[in-house]
Amino acid sequence: MKKIILIIFAFCILLPMKGIAANPIDDIQLKARLGYSIGGTAPLGIPATIRSLDAYRLTPSFLIGIDAKKPLKDAWGIQAGLHFENKGMDADVTTKGYHMEMVKGDSRVEGLFFGHISQEVTQWMLTIPVQVTYDLSDKVMLKGGPYASFLLNKDFSGIASDGYLREGNPTGAKIIMGDKEGEWATYDFSDHMRSMQFGISVGVDWQPLDRIGFSADLDWGLNGIFKSDFKTIEQSLFPIYGTLSVFYKI
Repeated sequence: MKKIILIIFAFCILLPMKGIAANPIDDIQLKARLGYSIGGTAPLGIPATIRSLDAYRLTPSFLIGIDAKKPLKDAWGIQAGLHFENKGMDADVTTKGYHMEMVKGDSRVEGLFFGHISQEVTQWMLTIPVQVTYDLSDKVMLKGGPYASFLLNKDFSGIASDGYLREGNPTGAKIIMGDKEGEWATYDFSDHMRSMQFGISVGVDWQPLDRIGFSADLDWGLNGIFKSDFKTIEQSLFPIYGTLSVFYKI
């Protein structure tokens, strides 16, 4: 998967090089961007072990960045950016037979959990999108292409409560988890998260004013947030976020 994404990156960069080479800095358009993202890290298809999403709380998932666009032939162009952003999530789910590893008291236990999970995810990162653009009009621009994110700070942790864990297998020892501090268990998988993420971003810029405009974007991660050797959570979790932004054309 990583090789495919790198090939897409190379394609998006090299394809327009002929048009850029003649006038490498002429007509460069800069946009400063401030946005807010909503989304989460989730498997592709909700597994049967996750019975319900009980709560979803907004997090400070802000984006600030700058994009540089080079117009090419006709309505086409190429755009690259540098974004500083946080892709966070704060949610509660009810599980049944969900494979987990957690700490209760002084003991680390692993098995199938039946109960309530409160999960917090924080991912501060620098993101470099490389996009092909197409101007539908003087005010509307479509864009799409790959991105790479370099994580500066990451956290994946939470609480398991209101249920029990079958240690090892479905018939293993039953460990009760209460709903009060000291009775519940905690988990922290932050050290198992990747330091780099790849994905695809698509969106639209709308500029109704002379220099001020708005944008809507969807980022879809193509590699899971955890390293390939991490097997505690059985499903791969992908970052999927939508971002609404305001931009200023410099």
